[in-house]
Amino acid sequence: MKIILCSASPRRRSILKDAGFDFEILAIDVDESFPPNLNSKQVPAFIASKKMDAARQSVATKDNIIITADTVVLLGDEIIGKPINVEDAKHILRKLSGKMHKVITAVCICKNGIETCMESETNVYFDTMTDLEIENYITAFKPFDKAGAYAIQEWIGLNKILRIEGDYYNVVGFPMSKVYPFLIENQ
Repeated sequence: MKIILCSASPRRRSILKDAGFDFEILAIDVDESFPPNLNSKQVPAFIASKKMDAARQSVATKDNIIITADTVVLLGDEIIGKPINVEDAKHILRKLSGKMHKVITAVCICKNGIETCMESETNVYFDTMTDLEIENYITAFKPFDKAGAYAIQEWIGLNKILRIEGDYYNVVGFPMSKVYPFLIENQ
């Protein structure tokens, strides 16, 4: 079985590679909108499933394992997306500073036309950050492709995350502890 990862995320690619899997990349373009009345915790599964629908139209499902994923950062019920510019990144990090937020990732895997979806939820506790720390982080790490405007594996994770409850790799963007057993069993 050939594994096909449908993701533009370099972090997802790296995690899957580091876990020892050979795979191909398929870029898919999907409208990531969702119904306004959808519970915010259900958004990642909804979008990962939309991505799978698009992937299944591009790739034969027989003899392939297709993987899609989506990650959201939640502060209360508010979805914190990727920042659109420097000011937005500052605003997001100020919101997260000194608070606990959730990172939820949904992964959908399709083998022989049968779709399985799994989710991982991690609580992330931020220490407070000064405006200077926020500005320096944004300048140095340019977090514009990351939900929540940060990456746990960068400066913020080393210095400003007090603790997490759950899967570290979920916060990175790909909960390998959930995906690995499925891939080993079905490869």
